[in-house]
Amino acid sequence: MQHHELEAPAALRNAIKDFWYISRDFGNEPSSFEVTPDGCAEIVFHFGRGCSIATPAGLQPLPSPFLVGLLNQPIHFHTQGRLEVIGVKCFPWAVFELLGLPSGPGSVRVVEHPIARLQAPLATWLEAGNVAEALAEVARYFTLARPRTAGDQVLGKAGGAMRAAGGTLPVSQVAAAAHATVRTLERKFKQAAGHTVKDVSGLMRFEQARDHLWLHPAANLAGLAQELGYTDQSHLGREFKRYSGTTPAAFARKATHWQQTVSTDFVAFILA
Repeated sequence: MQHHELEAPAALRNAIKDFWYISRDFGNEPSSFEVTPDGCAEIVFHFGRGCSIATPAGLQPLPSPFLVGLLNQPIHFHTQGRLEVIGVKCFPWAVFELLGLPSGPGSVRVVEHPIARLQAPLATWLEAGNVAEALAEVARYFTLARPRTAGDQVLGKAGGAMRAAGGTLPVSQVAAAAHATVRTLERKFKQAAGHTVKDVSGLMRFEQARDHLWLHPAANLAGLAQELGYTDQSHLGREFKRYSGTTPAAFARKATHWQQTVSTDFVAFILA
């Protein structure tokens, strides 16, 4: 497995966290992998023999790129052979404005957008083995596109406060940091992200817990709950299972196993 990241340029950091790449060979048999929720949305380009998502009606092939919105539970993708992925990790209050699309809830969205024109040049860079230039190509696209939209300052300030606190701030404090009323903030957030401040904060806090346990599987859960502002260890356990489908202890055991084969700085996408 290969994994690379590129930090977003300064001009994009109020909308994009980073750009990333992963490559994994799943072998000749059809395989699946699980994606757990976090506090960001992802624009995903994929290269290889295709990628599908499991739906009640069966497997749905996905175009490249597609959009993964905020998740409230793990989802499963299916593929075969070698899969290469380039992702754009976006803040949920900025992703729809960044793309010029209407907001809305939902896990995976298939959208038509000019960004699809990047598929061919990105494939060329990857075929040449130049991952760094492929990531730079995506960064250049958004750097040129971003100045056309200034973004909402209230959302930017609110999002910055939420990120700095790891999702632990109550809505009233987020509103104060954004110099807005709670009502104004909630209205703007719902319009921009398709989710409430509380929704996104809960996912951000889960992400903090998930990443900490990935890096430190032997961590004391009671201490972690206190550090992240959960009421107690039981509260942490309920919220963790809500988003991941498993307990913190079970996840820690999985992390211990996966650290033998996966870089410890990567947890955001594949946790099969």
